[in-house]
Amino acid sequence: MSTPLLVQTLAALSVPALAGATVLGLRLRRGARGGAAREAALRERVAELEARCAELERTASCDPLTGVWNYRHLQLTLDREIERARRAEQTEQQEGPRPLAVLLLEIAGFEAVIAEHGRARANAVLRDLAQRLGMEIRRSDTFGRYSGEEFLAVLPDTGAEGAAQVAERLVWSVRRHLLLDWSSGPREDRRPHGNGLTAAVGLAVLPEDGTHAAVLLRVADRALAEARAAGGDCWRGTVPPRSEGSSDAERDRSGKAGSLSACAGGDTLASPVTSPLPAIVAGPSDALSSPVNRARPGVNMP
Repeated sequence: MSTPLLVQTLAALSVPALAGATVLGLRLRRGARGGAAREAALRERVAELEARCAELERTASCDPLTGVWNYRHLQLTLDREIERARRAEQTEQQEGPRPLAVLLLEIAGFEAVIAEHGRARANAVLRDLAQRLGMEIRRSDTFGRYSGEEFLAVLPDTGAEGAAQVAERLVWSVRRHLLLDWSSGPREDRRPHGNGLTAAVGLAVLPEDGTHAAVLLRVADRALAEARAAGGDCWRGTVPPRSEGSSDAERDRSGKAGSLSACAGGDTLASPVTSPLPAIVAGPSDALSSPVNRARPGVNMP
């Protein structure tokens, strides 16, 4: 076969091959673009599902009325903190578990608020007060609604002395909190005569009062009953406050910015929370943070 004829034959055979290669390249590029679009859609769907999961987690852990942590989250947090305190005894070569305090708080006087303003506005007052109380503890503490007008605070690394300070602060905050005012006229300051609300607090401390959640809650409930029998507006506990031998973490409650520092400054509780803080859940890794745990400077005790 002559060379020109061979060249013509090869050229004729290469035309379909080139056309097929071109078509295959186009299909591959189109498929790559489609795969990238599908991958982007899948990523967007995963992000949407994660956001919905976080929302469900927040809803499952927050009290719908007050916006603070609910009973379920309090129980899980208490169990987790007790286990962490026990592990510290083994890993840190301590003589006992790390201190942990539990405060059970009950607010009295809402019957008068309901009679004067109705149930809906009384619920708004309860939410406003719960948000305020949640701002009076550290970020590492947990504050939530236990039941009705009862609230529970879980205070890691806190012994009897620190728990007594927190109890006094919470009792004082309830007594001095300025209630929401729905009147159109001048705002009436009820502080000289009180707002009609009082708090009774029962406290229990690990390990002195027990090393299990049920035992600590039972001791705190008995102490709450004693505070209630004493007329309220006070706290009771089975362990007296200690002036010596307190842990460094407990003493740090009054030394760190944003913690329950020594009382100083003006009456920052004179105005109510006009826009309640949202209940935010950071997820299981941040289970110690309360949805309203925004630490704030100390305030004057009466």
